[in-house]
Amino acid sequence: MAYKFVDNYKEQGARKKLIKLLRDKGISDEHVLTAMEKVPRHFFFDQTFWTQAYKDIAFPIGEGQTISQPYTVAYQTELLHVEPGDKVLEIGTGSGYQTCILLELGAKVYTIERQENLFERAKQVLPKIGYQANFFLGDGSKGISEYAPFNKILVTAGAPFVPETLLKQLKIGGILVIPVGDEQSQKMLTILRVSENDYERIELDTFRFVPLIGDKAW
Repeated sequence: MAYKFVDNYKEQGARKKLIKLLRDKGISDEHVLTAMEKVPRHFFFDQTFWTQAYKDIAFPIGEGQTISQPYTVAYQTELLHVEPGDKVLEIGTGSGYQTCILLELGAKVYTIERQENLFERAKQVLPKIGYQANFFLGDGSKGISEYAPFNKILVTAGAPFVPETLLKQLKIGGILVIPVGDEQSQKMLTILRVSENDYERIELDTFRFVPLIGDKAW
């Protein structure tokens, strides 16, 4: 992205309208909405497509991946109940937009991406716009065991099942949010680790994500 990162009144106004839309669609966590109003989503788009940045749609970012629909980002983030200082594992860095939302909420973020081009791009862009995360290139379905356990784990791709490796990297009392289903649609699951071997899971709404690819997935 060889352009200057400019966030003017036009983009800020579009962001305010997007936040109102998200609130109207049922997002109620004001911390999440405030974080999303602060992060300039157009920074993650080629300048040619800035007009698309504040529509409530997913958008291609290359490598067969997308930047998620803002409503989906807000929905997943709300389910995580991020507290300042939480150690959060993000599976699927993608554009890095979701990473920035987590950072705005005060999380210490460990984010892993399988596609090298996306990994390199996010690693370069985020520091330029003021965000510092811990970036890893690799198979997200395996998590990052050397930095476990995590307070929260967020999976931003659809999985056929919940990888056991991710469950084991969750702290007791921690939350995993993951879309699970086939390649056409997935149910959003929240999983709370209540003890060493016990988990509580809640099945929520249906979404459609790009597939989670890895040894512990498809």
